[in-house]
Amino acid sequence: MAKRISMVVLNQNGEELEKKVNLNGDVFGIEPNTQVMFDAVQVYQANKRQATAKTKTRAEVRGGGKKPWRQKGTGRARAGSSRSPIWVGGGTVFGPIGNQNFKLKMNKKSHALALKSALSIKANEKNIVLVESLTSTKTKEVVKTLEALKVDSKALVVLAEENEEFTRAARNVPFVKVVLANNVSVYDLINATKLVMTVDAAKAVEGGLK
Repeated sequence: MAKRISMVVLNQNGEELEKKVNLNGDVFGIEPNTQVMFDAVQVYQANKRQATAKTKTRAEVRGGGKKPWRQKGTGRARAGSSRSPIWVGGGTVFGPIGNQNFKLKMNKKSHALALKSALSIKANEKNIVLVESLTSTKTKEVVKTLEALKVDSKALVVLAEENEEFTRAARNVPFVKVVLANNVSVYDLINATKLVMTVDAAKAVEGGLK
């Protein structure tokens, strides 16, 4: 039987409720594996790259159709085009071609371990805030809720299901990112100082990592 981690639950006013939630120690209380966390962040950042950088080769640069000067007799090096890569304004030899592939993969078990490690670090640092529910529909209400929860730094808010009104309201709050429980990344967990989760979201994350 896995150990349970007891955590208090707050309402949107920051008041502690009578009920407590027991989280699975196999998800929120393991010994963190820093290597798989590093690997997960590397995979995340690599897969976010658009890879749209593009340079022109000598065949794509405009001009250069005429031979600059005759082959022999001028005393200068022979040249066939003013768009040669060694000329100013010429093409690029080994530049990006616009279809680079930087995609990386990570197996599911390693990724799950990385998520558990990041969640365990947050739990160990007491930087997880469990909320009964989040129903704010305006930006000023979101700000007021975060102040009541004593969240005054970079925060990751995790919801159990889509809440367009809350997500839209939180969009204008600096350093706050809202994600769904099935889309939490190791990068977002590490990048945030505080992890704000609804009780349902915590259970959903826990269920997905068992």
